[in-house]
Amino acid sequence: MIKLLAIFGMAFLVGFSGAVAPGPVFTMTISESLKRGFRAGPLIVLGHAVLEMLLLAAIMLGLGVWLTRPEVTRFFALVGGIILLAMGGHMVATAGKATDEALHAEASAGDAVRGPVMAGVLLSLSNPYWIIWWATIGLGLITKSLEAGLLGLVFFYCGHITADLTWYSFVSYTVSAGRRLCPPRVYHVIFIVCGAGLVGLGLWFLKSLF
Repeated sequence: MIKLLAIFGMAFLVGFSGAVAPGPVFTMTISESLKRGFRAGPLIVLGHAVLEMLLLAAIMLGLGVWLTRPEVTRFFALVGGIILLAMGGHMVATAGKATDEALHAEASAGDAVRGPVMAGVLLSLSNPYWIIWWATIGLGLITKSLEAGLLGLVFFYCGHITADLTWYSFVSYTVSAGRRLCPPRVYHVIFIVCGAGLVGLGLWFLKSLF
């Protein structure tokens, strides 16, 4: 049991160090939390977690080496860059509407769940470095965890996801707690800045192709 807890702790620390780094998921968590409140953060992590479970299974089946091939990396950089550009551009273009929703409108229960969960999936897929991390560093950690058997892998995955859930829940709570304390203009600027951030990341990914 001590070894399993050590694996959980290792996965939590490594995962937390990656979660706190600014990126597409962090940017979208801020945006969605302004519109939907605290639940946005955990729901984004849910989408992210489901995709990571599928990727983890794929790596276990031997796809880790394939994912690090240059042509595959370039493909994900291209597709990811385009997705980030589209999402960021849409966020900037609809900043006014998003501000109004954040301050007045209430999204339907279905939309409130589908939006953040799907965002968690798309933002993970659009980040080529997320895939590379799992196919390299992640694969090494998986191998180490498997020394404790399948249960070791379960503890590794749970520790990794708990790190994401802890950080993004904190971000979501912090943003949503103060979302009605600022004037509309501030929210408008935040949405534009978040959208511009996603556009910038998209351009960065595309630039890496040349």
